[in-house]
Parts: sequence; structure tokens; C-alpha cells
Amino acid sequence: MANTTSSNIANKSEHAVLPIIPPSDPSLTKPANMAVPRAIRMAFHAVSQSEGVGAKVRRSIGTPKLRNFSPFLMLDHFSVSPGAGFPDHPHRGQSTLTYLLSGGVDHEDFAGNKGSLGPGDLQIMTAGRGIVHAEMPRQNPDGSANEGMQLWVDLPKHLKLIEPQYRDLRHTEIPTATLDDGKVEVKVITGQSHGVECVHEIAQTPVWYLDVTIRPGGKISQALPANWNAFAYTLSGNAQFGTGDEQTTIAQFHNVVFEQSGDTVVAEVDESEKEPARFILVAGLPLDQKVVQYGPFVMTSQEEIYQALRDYQGYQNGFERAEHWESEIGKSMVH
Repeated sequence: MANTTSSNIANKSEHAVLPIIPPSDPSLTKPANMAVPRAIRMAFHAVSQSEGVGAKVRRSIGTPKLRNFSPFLMLDHFSVSPGAGFPDHPHRGQSTLTYLLSGGVDHEDFAGNKGSLGPGDLQIMTAGRGIVHAEMPRQNPDGSANEGMQLWVDLPKHLKLIEPQYRDLRHTEIPTATLDDGKVEVKVITGQSHGVECVHEIAQTPVWYLDVTIRPGGKISQALPANWNAFAYTLSGNAQFGTGDEQTTIAQFHNVVFEQSGDTVVAEVDESEKEPARFILVAGLPLDQKVVQYGPFVMTSQEEIYQALRDYQGYQNGFERAEHWESEIGKSMVH
């Protein structure tokens, strides 16, 4: 994370990376009055469950309801208190994006990288050929839990075995778009919204990640790249998605999955609501490849999964540094 050294980072120039803002995309250049809203494919409640050691997560992608929504593999809305967390564990074949909503989370991996996330910060980890790390909560002065979102993004097959990479994206690096007379604010973590563009590369697979807050009476029509898969996860309040007869009111802790066809996602909050609605809106380029997953290993064939298990258990082919390694933050867990 914050102390990542260049020796542990793969040279991105070795691999072709598709642009975050697709050139000449008709969905991004249509006049608002000609844009076609995306319909809702499904919306469902994310049920709280236990994960890690003592942590609570609301998982909405990576469940029987929504599995392998390419390029997205998993979405967890997590809440972890001191004494709980995600101690030493491996990954191979995916990127993980951790977006902190409140509190703080420390990170440490077997390559010697360490860092901390604060509210509004994003940690980008590309596991590539292999990483072992720990993610543990901070002790907040008021005793509150640490809350955030973790999204797993699949890697293109030809990038599955690159060297692991880390980057922290601080909240100060994230611009905000303000619209509808100040009733709508969009933190543009990556992508573009109403004249504000941010092209931070948060995964080798192109992804847009927007944090949207709509006050009562506010409305947004957000353009998204054509044919990308997209979803919204509602963090608070009641938001109305869609238009006309297809408009649907969605409450807190729901995942709203949109159809691929269409140009925009339309959302608003009724003037009668007592509080704003907040949700993350995420879109990504689907990958034309098979997904074979075994826990933290995500590859494209069963044999590659067997190889990942052999490599991890035998401390080889990317996992050499896992032998005899223990994170310091993992040792601090309260038992």
C-alpha cells in the first residue's frame, strides 16, 4: 500500500491495457434527450453473514443470486470491529478494490508492503501470480466498527500471472461532480460524470467506480460505456431507479443490476424523503473467458486451480515468500 516499493510492481508497459474511457463510445456522447435509460434486470437485498474472523459482510456478487457478473467476481459490504478482521490469506488471479466508508483499515503483505486506509480512500491490489496479505481494522476512538466495500475484479487470462501490484488512491485524489443545483454529488473514483473525468487505473480490466449521493428532490442521469455490465449498491436512504412505469424504489443494502443495453442509469430521490440516498455505481468491461474459482484463487480452468493450490502449499511460482511469513497486524488479533 503506502510503502509499496517499485521492485514489487510489474511494469505495466509490458501489457496492453484498454482505456478507461472508451474512445468514440456513442453512449458517452449522446444528447441527454436521446439517451436510452438502462432497465433493471434484478434487485435484491444483501443479507449480512460472517466472514474472515469476526467480520460481518453483506455479499451481493458471488452468491447464488448473482455469480460471476463479468468482470465482477465478488462484492462485500463489510463491517469489522477491532479484534475481528481478515488475517493472513492468499490470492491469485484477480484484483481487489477496497473502498473505505468509515474508520480505518491496516494492510500488510509478504512482500513487505504496509499501509493504512482512511475514510474515502481506495486500496487497489492486483494479486496476479500470488500474494499473501492481511487486512485488519483500526481501533476507533468512539469504538465504532470500520465499514467499507470490497470488490473483486477478474483479470484477463493473459494477465493472470503478472507480478502483484499495489496502489492507494487517497480521497484527496478523487474529484467530485456537483449537479442538479447541488442536490447531487458524484465522487468520480474512476470514469467520468457530468464534465468531471478521472482516469485512475484501478484494475487491468476497465472499470468505472462512482460514489453517488442524491438529496431529496435531486435526480441524475449517468452515462455509462456501451455494453459494459453495471450495478448499483445502495448504502443509505431510498433511491428511485429507472423512468416512467419501470421506475422502482430501492431501499438500503440492495444490489441493483442493470441490463447491458441502454446508455444511462437514471436515479432520483423523492422530495418527500427525509434523508439523502447514497449508492455506489460501478460498470466494467465483460471478459470473454471462463471463470473457475476456488476460494481466493480465480483462474480459467480446473487445472490452473490445482496448480495454484500446489504453488501455495509448496511455496513456489509466486508464493515463495509465504514460507515462514506472518503479518504483524495479524498477530495483534484479540482471541
